[in-house]
Amino acid sequence: MSGHGAPVIDLTQNPDTSQLRLAIVAASWHTEIMDGLLNGALRGAADAGISNPTVLRVPGAFELPVAAARLAPHFDAVVALGVVIRGGTPHFEYVCQAATAGLTDVSVATGVPVGFGVLTCDDEQQGLDRAGLAGSKEDKGHEAVTAALATAALLKPYA
Repeated sequence: MSGHGAPVIDLTQNPDTSQLRLAIVAASWHTEIMDGLLNGALRGAADAGISNPTVLRVPGAFELPVAAARLAPHFDAVVALGVVIRGGTPHFEYVCQAATAGLTDVSVATGVPVGFGVLTCDDEQQGLDRAGLAGSKEDKGHEAVTAALATAALLKPYA
């Protein structure tokens, strides 16, 4: 977990973002971390001038790609939020690979930016440190929204 070298994206300098249609798809596992990610994403949307993004909750990270695929044709940007914590079986690798590849496929196939807010953590503390909670070092929900909206605004003239 670094954050070092991350770009500073100030959406307040781009008034076009307030007109973008945004969907946020959030998994339900690991409630405290997910609440932090979702709250950060909603703050990011508000910072961009979007007051009522569509929010859809799915069971887990594995379900994020299908939900994003269904929503993408109707929105300018989709943000996927989830957390997968490593356990003692290969399940972690399978879910992380499926979520990452699936969300990438949605973005490339539809041309709709998909903000990647899926935390892949070795332990719960890593998730808490990245969830945008009080005391967190990073706010990955906010970052995912900001990246997706900045990309959508850049691509809007080419739609």
